[in-house]
Amino acid sequence: MFYSITGKVVHTDETSVAVSCNGVAFRCFTSLNTLRKVAEIGDTVTLFTYLSVREDALDLFGFADENELDCYKTLISVSGVGPKAGLAILSQLTPDKLALAVASGDVKAITAAQGIGPKIAQRIITELKDKLAPFAMGASAIELSEVRAVNSTDSGSEAVEALMSLGFSRTQASIAVGKLDPNLSVDELIKQALIGMSGGF
Repeated sequence: MFYSITGKVVHTDETSVAVSCNGVAFRCFTSLNTLRKVAEIGDTVTLFTYLSVREDALDLFGFADENELDCYKTLISVSGVGPKAGLAILSQLTPDKLALAVASGDVKAITAAQGIGPKIAQRIITELKDKLAPFAMGASAIELSEVRAVNSTDSGSEAVEALMSLGFSRTQASIAVGKLDPNLSVDELIKQALIGMSGGF
């Protein structure tokens, strides 16, 4: 029904922004990532929108760009992920970080979102494993291909598990190992990944 809304910001809070269009203010529920990008009250903003229709409510959701909106719609296609749960996830993870978390199987990163338990996180990983690549932009797109490569080899997976036991997240470990030569031994992968992470790659 609504593709986007452009107007003046008249109100913001922790979960929404109100945009005034021709004298009517539309309240859009949104993610923290969008809220960080929204202009100050009185400035003009464009939000890309999704209308959730239920028996007892019509809720409008707005996002700073189409990439986040499309990621949101993909998220809520998963059984058990409702409109508010989708927002919680995208408040915790940007679309590109979510794509990396799903590709690496990082349940912990997804459950960091408020109200998201391990079962839902695992379902998201299972159902969206091959659907989130379009939302990884720039450097994240390269990292995504590296993460996928790591998870397809035994030595890469073993190195990732070892790094996780040292306190790194699955996503961090997968990205670090993914940058290395897959023909290296497990020990060498671990060693080089640690050097790389200490150097900030």
